[in-house]
Amino acid sequence: MESFSLILAIVVITALAFDFTNGFHDTANAMATTISTGALKPKVAVAMSAVLNLVGAFLSVEVANTISKGLVDESGIRPEVIFAALVGAILWNLLTWLVGLPSSSSHALMGGLIGATIASAGVSAVHGGVLITKVLIPAIAAPLVAGIAGLLSTRLTYRLGRKSDGKAAEKGHRAGQIASAGLVSLAHGTNDAQKTMGVITLALITGGALAPGSNPPTWVIVSAGVAIAIGTYLGGWRIIRTMGKGLTDLQPQQGFAAQTSAATAILASSHLGFSLSTTHVVSGSVMGAGLGRKGGVVRWSTATRMFIAWGLTLPAAALVGAGAEAVTRLGDWGTAAVAVFLVASSAAIWKISRREIVDHTNVNGDTPVDGAEEPAGVVTQAMAAVTPPPASPVTEELTATIPAPAPAPVTPATTPPAPAV
Repeated sequence: MESFSLILAIVVITALAFDFTNGFHDTANAMATTISTGALKPKVAVAMSAVLNLVGAFLSVEVANTISKGLVDESGIRPEVIFAALVGAILWNLLTWLVGLPSSSSHALMGGLIGATIASAGVSAVHGGVLITKVLIPAIAAPLVAGIAGLLSTRLTYRLGRKSDGKAAEKGHRAGQIASAGLVSLAHGTNDAQKTMGVITLALITGGALAPGSNPPTWVIVSAGVAIAIGTYLGGWRIIRTMGKGLTDLQPQQGFAAQTSAATAILASSHLGFSLSTTHVVSGSVMGAGLGRKGGVVRWSTATRMFIAWGLTLPAAALVGAGAEAVTRLGDWGTAAVAVFLVASSAAIWKISRREIVDHTNVNGDTPVDGAEEPAGVVTQAMAAVTPPPASPVTEELTATIPAPAPAPVTPATTPPAPAV
């Protein structure tokens, strides 16, 4: 029978909070392209994604076992270490959400766990082989494989549909895009919800509430699935805007190809127990789909920012996790201080986000943020300066009247005097 201490209860609540942030942070993975191409309305898309994330949480526990049994030595850490790891992961998720960057929630969690474990039990407590084979190698390979698959499938889709009726083909691709988006949502629940299950299970083992090597209990699976579904329904609109519009402009054919490629890669990795980043997979497939269409482009400035965020995720979350673990070692008041810091930081990030609201009404850029008009760009201003105003419409027949030239002044003729006789 599981017995709970206060610290275990805190860890479980914090883990579910991370799962919630994972849900709205990664909604873009499944639904950004569907929303950007107009295949589904924003609120309908996130509702469908939330339901399928919940269903996906019950399909497998392989990834959860990778985290709870394989990544770190469960006998050498305390529940406070798990709590510190979650603090690092949550703060990184919120920071990247604030700036609209689709970074990896999975790697944030891995980084926080690795940093807190090393600070607590040393480097030997991290299983390097598992880290390399099931975290780092997939992190590098996933976006490349998904990008190539997205590029090739996009070209194949356009080639097969070049002789079909335009409107009928577009409807078909939109339907296929909805189906593939649902598959990505299902895969996301199967992969990402399990990470929270694994963390909670690891905390229960380290706290003595479960025997070592145990699988996630049913209540852990249910609670993790519900938390990620709620977060998904709220929608990470900032990241959806970046993924759907900031990387490239997608047509329905490209969206269908990108999401099908991503779903295949994610489901395969979940079956193999790889702690794959769905963000990396979907971002790679979107960029590949962008390059797969003739004339398509990728906005490499946005992609570069994403790559930098990906590279910083593991070390940044690890540093925060290690620092939080050092404070928790000071006793109960140290754990309380870390909890207060987490709540205060989260509240501050949320308050900053209210300065520029992004939601389902302006996620595609149809409505300027905060109702303000978009400023004209440099090119637009220059063209306006040199373009003559349009001629006013002519309503009456015009007649040209050319004034006669003014008559030249007449100089009176002078009669020469008669010669003298």
